[in-house]
Amino acid sequence: MIEVEALVKRYGSTTAVDGLTFTARPGTVTGFLGPDGAGKSTTMRMIVGLERPTAGTATVDGRRYAELDAPLHSVGVMLDARSVHPGRTAFRHLLAQARTHGIPRSRVDEVIAMTGLEPVAHRRAGTYSLGMGQRLGIAGALLGDPGTLILDEPVNGLDPDGVLWVRRLVRDLAAEGRTVLLSSHLMHELALCADRVVIIGRGRLLADAPVHEIVERSGGTLEEAYLQLTAGAVQYRGRATTSPTTTTAGDAR
Repeated sequence: MIEVEALVKRYGSTTAVDGLTFTARPGTVTGFLGPDGAGKSTTMRMIVGLERPTAGTATVDGRRYAELDAPLHSVGVMLDARSVHPGRTAFRHLLAQARTHGIPRSRVDEVIAMTGLEPVAHRRAGTYSLGMGQRLGIAGALLGDPGTLILDEPVNGLDPDGVLWVRRLVRDLAAEGRTVLLSSHLMHELALCADRVVIIGRGRLLADAPVHEIVERSGGTLEEAYLQLTAGAVQYRGRATTSPTTTTAGDAR
């Protein structure tokens, strides 16, 4: 279980996360939503010890990430699939992780097969497409057979078959009693795979409820509910433009 309690993160005069509290429970896929700059990535980084909170706590199974006896066996994390060294093959990358954490080579073969990377397991990661890189990131998250998964935009760059595979994977993991925290901007996909959603804006909690409740309150879809809830929290909004070739009769001279 992931528990975030009154979490705050400040960078100088900027508050990225502002008193955030929520829980991601076992047996549940929790969707983590918010506009760009809302504090989602910062929150996930604090959960796994990559950022130190200014105030509040973030724990997994009641312990801070740094206090876990075997972190890779407890929490599987994919925050940036592009962090793999481009000159290393998928197999070598995963094998190095496995050896560091006392995981047998057989598990490396298992996660490569699970993620569909067998045909390219011995190719350098730098030659991978975005979707293949995502599969490798997910393989790394699964390597320790963890009870908790934290995945940031796992379907980014995947083809329709890959998106369906991720949907089934996270549902199966939750059905096994694992905790899954999933960040994504694809509302339709989250509506199909998430049990509940946590929505934040400008670092603050906007909603925390089962997907069906969020949708029922809006009277529409999850996307419509999200847009209503975050309307006042969007920091980066482009302006609509008109075609430069459009003229009126009075303008044409």
